[in-house]
Amino acid sequence: MLEVNNLSVRLQTQRGLANAIRDVSFGLQRGETVGLVGESGCGKSITAMALMGLLPEGALVSGSIRFDDQELIGQPDAVMRQLRGNRIGMIFQEPMTALNPVHTIGHQVAEPMRLHRGVAREQARHETITLLERVGIYNAAGRIDAYPHQFSGGQRQRITIAMALACGPDLLIADEPTTALDVTIQGHILDLIQDLVTERSMALLLISHDLGVIAQNVQRMMVMYGGSVIESGPTASVFANRAHPYTRGLFGARPRLGAPRGQRLTTIRGTVPELVDMPPGCSFADRCAWARDFCVVTRPMATTLEPGHEASCLRLDAVAAGDLA
Repeated sequence: MLEVNNLSVRLQTQRGLANAIRDVSFGLQRGETVGLVGESGCGKSITAMALMGLLPEGALVSGSIRFDDQELIGQPDAVMRQLRGNRIGMIFQEPMTALNPVHTIGHQVAEPMRLHRGVAREQARHETITLLERVGIYNAAGRIDAYPHQFSGGQRQRITIAMALACGPDLLIADEPTTALDVTIQGHILDLIQDLVTERSMALLLISHDLGVIAQNVQRMMVMYGGSVIESGPTASVFANRAHPYTRGLFGARPRLGAPRGQRLTTIRGTVPELVDMPPGCSFADRCAWARDFCVVTRPMATTLEPGHEASCLRLDAVAAGDLA
């Protein structure tokens, strides 16, 4: 259903062009769930915005994004508006900024139905109440005319889910859908998304920095760094055989139950490089304990480790052996 090949995005900055996305490729079939994980600034949200056609003005996009055999790159905004909110839905990262504070939640959830499906006002209102109840808004009929500020963070997130699902999309993109929510509400929202994906046979692209969320909610995963996918494969395979040094660093930085009180968490040395300062070779080279001089200048190609599981590193054998010499 979705086929992304060699997607690259360059953004205009005060320091020049920044390579925000570099040669990203992946596919999604109906009913399939895929996770995209990585630190802040690695390119996850830009990838989602590229799929939606919502990149900043002046962005330079190359490669291919095909949705049901229709090429999306280069399409006029009028064409993309027919897809956004209709066949491709998105749950944005911050519900308070995703919702318009001057319109009622009923108006905002019903709007996609009226625009894309031509549903009459009263019918759209009835369907909106049903959908709000489905996503767990208590007394939806009595609160449909309330405004976003009258709801809690978890309720606002549920409302954005209702907006994304209003037209029954074929593809749902969830960009950090549980950011800043407590664990209980996070679990409820993730369960809700999974139930709806299964019920409607949607494809799901789940973007997160939380490995626990990825482990429990997607069949396949991609680890992203410096605008590139550096490891990908079935979720169970990547968790069991963490091949790339960056993937190992992410797993090593997780808090562990039973760890001694006061023990410091493992960290990945250094910081994510600026997009305009990416090395020509491996984007992780300056933070990697296994890196050598040739890593900085030679771009690693994806190596197949087992069926469907790939990693892009020039020193995979040394990493696997734990050889830092």
